[in-house]
Amino acid sequence: MSRKPLAGFDWRRIAYHTLASRALDDVEEATNRNRASVPKDHVVLYQFSARGHDMAQCILGSIIDGRHDAAGAYYRSRPLLLSLGLSLEDALGSPLGRAGGFSDGRDIGVVCNLPNRDGPVVLPMSGDVGSQYTPTAGWAQAITYHRDVLKDADWHGAMGVALGGDGSVATNGFWAALTMATTLRLPMLFYIEDNDLGISVKGEMQTPGGNIARNLASFNQLFVRDGDGTDPHESARLLQECVDHVRRGEGPALVHLTLPRLSSHSGPDNQKGYRTEAEIAADQARDPLPRLKKYLVPGLMTESDWTALEAEVARDVDAALTAARARGVPDASRIGAHMFADDADTAPEAFGGLRRAERRRLGGSATPAAGGELLRFAEAVRRTLRRELEVNPKVVVFGEDVGKKGGVHLVTEGLQKQFGAARVFDTSLSEEGIVGRASGLAISGLMPVAEIQFRKYADPATEQLNNTGTMRWRTANRFAAPMVVRMPGGFGKDVGDPWHSLSDEVRFAHAYGWQVAIPSNAADAVGLLRTALRSPNPTIYFEHRSLLMTGDGSARYPGDDYVLPFGQAHTLRQGRSVTLVTWGAMVHRCLEAADRFDDAVELLDLRTISPWDRRAVLASVTKTGRCLIVHEDNLTAGFGAEVAATVTQEVFWHLDAPVQRLAPQDIPMPYHPVLLDAVLPDAERIATAIAEVLRA
Repeated sequence: MSRKPLAGFDWRRIAYHTLASRALDDVEEATNRNRASVPKDHVVLYQFSARGHDMAQCILGSIIDGRHDAAGAYYRSRPLLLSLGLSLEDALGSPLGRAGGFSDGRDIGVVCNLPNRDGPVVLPMSGDVGSQYTPTAGWAQAITYHRDVLKDADWHGAMGVALGGDGSVATNGFWAALTMATTLRLPMLFYIEDNDLGISVKGEMQTPGGNIARNLASFNQLFVRDGDGTDPHESARLLQECVDHVRRGEGPALVHLTLPRLSSHSGPDNQKGYRTEAEIAADQARDPLPRLKKYLVPGLMTESDWTALEAEVARDVDAALTAARARGVPDASRIGAHMFADDADTAPEAFGGLRRAERRRLGGSATPAAGGELLRFAEAVRRTLRRELEVNPKVVVFGEDVGKKGGVHLVTEGLQKQFGAARVFDTSLSEEGIVGRASGLAISGLMPVAEIQFRKYADPATEQLNNTGTMRWRTANRFAAPMVVRMPGGFGKDVGDPWHSLSDEVRFAHAYGWQVAIPSNAADAVGLLRTALRSPNPTIYFEHRSLLMTGDGSARYPGDDYVLPFGQAHTLRQGRSVTLVTWGAMVHRCLEAADRFDDAVELLDLRTISPWDRRAVLASVTKTGRCLIVHEDNLTAGFGAEVAATVTQEVFWHLDAPVQRLAPQDIPMPYHPVLLDAVLPDAERIATAIAEVLRA
């Protein structure tokens, strides 16, 4: 190799980080091979090597240098993180599970993150494949918002970079992000490193023809480059071309580099079970590290310079290993910390969402204004969104059909016309893309309001919902992604079906890190939505279809500043003989039933189920001695079971009768009104259940 090293690259730095990455892999792999002879706490329990992927990533890392650049990476991306500022001690300490680092022992050691308010950020990585793409696309869209809407010049030239292997290009996340990046011409680079293996599955099983770059050549909106990731000259040239293209504002780019996986997939994996000795040897012959040395020596460095660099790396890694092993174990008494934000003035703020000072400037009053006009539920939500868009320039509202159409329930009708398509916009049809995009937008400091058209349609976004909810906890408060996900569900006016009428709110009640609001009326809808939009935590905000489609739930508008704290039930009726607990649209059927019993029934509307008001429920049951829970979700393992278990556990000796639940059978919602009526609790059945509890 006689080519002169490309100018404009810090080749010594690239060589240092490549050697350092290789040395870290050496340490971890050697320790794992000799588990029986080393102390147990020196073993990396879940080890992934970047051997073979290292050089090209270090070249890429050397040119991700913008103040608002961000990378969405995956489990084989440690070389990139070293290039962007991850310390060698953290790079070893976190895989060892030690205190501190990027997860404080809570997550796999290669699932990294790197917050940085004055330089490149590595978005919180996840353990699932392909989930890095849509948050990176969200960050790339956030760049355009900060730059063009908020007029922040610091964001000019910034880009989002998504790293992935050839296996990940088969995932929903990749294609959703690709659609977003190309249709919106986002400043985003897709970096695909192709080792022709998805654990044991060959590349042609992941991508027709085995080369994603060739398949995407027809994408006119995508700048594509394809090359050899073991060749430092070619890798640097292609990466620089792609980065320059993106930074010039000419749209997204994709670079596909072929390289070897010089290791098993992970520590426990034995690749000899699915690869021949000849295949393994062929990959070893393609090791990029010797090619990097040959590229730099003697043209840029002498042999002694290279030897000195190797010695420097060895000293640094040895010192880092000593320091990492000396770290303490994580504090088990703090394992529950950071599931939700600590909003005390002295508590550290995570990277993501509105800053504490911004949220406090927005203010709010827990006292509803008197004399407001009577509003239906849908108009209350629309009016609240309109007000928050007015007072907070960082609010963005989006989802399928929310823009020009105004949403399938017309809740966002007119908002795009008033605030423009940059703030209220339609998305492609991908729930993974909607929630993943919201994550990237939120981490950038915006407040996204994402709509999922119906509860059932949220299922394809399950990974992104989980990753968002666990983000603060698994990064030990380094990152958070506060957002509001609006999600209509439940039966409609005289109609149901298995797809549009699912409630299934209990799924989110035990989804880590999410607040869950289920307002039953327009006033509560206003207060809970405004609270969610000013919260440091992500919120699932249920809008019941029946309330959207009817006048049920109409209430006086409580004012432009009204906020309703989560976890505060509303006692709608005082009673002495039985506590009736419910939420959502069932509140209105329960009210109708309770009115038949004079002062016997105390009716509580929970309003939120994460958190839920245990204190109010327990106090009421202590007073009445009886409890009936009514809900629309399935009877088996519905949220009513949690309420019943808590009541039984906490105030058992105050009960005069067994706790009862009334809910639909464990079947999907049917379509025909006669069948729907047969499934759902109505006022008559609720009244019958109340009478039975009172007689017990």
